[in-house]
Amino acid sequence: MIIVIGSINLDLIATVDRLPKPGETVPGDGFSTAPGGKGANQALAARRAGSEVRMVGSVGKDAFAQEALSLLAEGGVDLLSVREAHTATGIAVILVEESGENVIAIVPGGNGTVAAGDVAAAALAGDDVLMLQLEVPIKAVKAALEAAREAGSISILNTAPFMPEAADLLAMADYVVANETEFDLYAEALKLSGDDREARMIDFCTRTGRIIVVTLGADGVAAATPQGVVRATGLKITPVDTVGAGDTFCGYLAAGFDAGLSLEDALRRAAVAGSLACLKSGAQPSIPMAADVDEALGA
Repeated sequence: MIIVIGSINLDLIATVDRLPKPGETVPGDGFSTAPGGKGANQALAARRAGSEVRMVGSVGKDAFAQEALSLLAEGGVDLLSVREAHTATGIAVILVEESGENVIAIVPGGNGTVAAGDVAAAALAGDDVLMLQLEVPIKAVKAALEAAREAGSISILNTAPFMPEAADLLAMADYVVANETEFDLYAEALKLSGDDREARMIDFCTRTGRIIVVTLGADGVAAATPQGVVRATGLKITPVDTVGAGDTFCGYLAAGFDAGLSLEDALRRAAVAGSLACLKSGAQPSIPMAADVDEALGA
């Protein structure tokens, strides 16, 4: 089973011709709401990829909670470990321009109450895959990584959003997943050596013995392992909305490991799924089903 400990949000999405500059107001031409949160997105992606998934997190006592959990419930994600907190449900305010680029502001709400006790309630086992991000308190993430090591579970840490104080956690995960911007920031924080990004990825792997996976947008994905660098490509597409593509990648990657795929095959499947997620709007609504990914892989 895949255990996802992370954030659960309701996304408030506005579409605009272009993203505003600081202090500028621009007109929008559309508005929608959609379930989101990096943890919930990754849980749904792993479930749509075919894995059994348990979500661990917290929502508020408000009208947003049910909508935030709706697609997870419909998709068959186990929600018994989602706790109701005495606060608001987390929200993300997202502006998306015509090119598909976006800016996001997050208000944590219930996500900020996730704690070590929630990790203990997850009851990690040796055959589980643990998926983590950084939209819940770092203490909870650290406790989860320690619990995974004790249980013998595979642990995956997605380093989004970038938090300098989380740099020391990267060496605690079996797999670290970052986009290129996040990795460059963590490389500076960790004082990794090398003349280019790949060299610094190799340095991280050499120092820690952990595998670092860096997503490269249209250029696919690269992973530095003790055996060398592994690469995979996604699909050539014209993106509609890139919100949630990284979370789709992470969820499908976790599902690949859960299914026993090789790293190369898991990366390729996850990269294709991430590409397909860019063809629709919204974080969770855009996550492709396993059959769609299979079809794209066979094309």
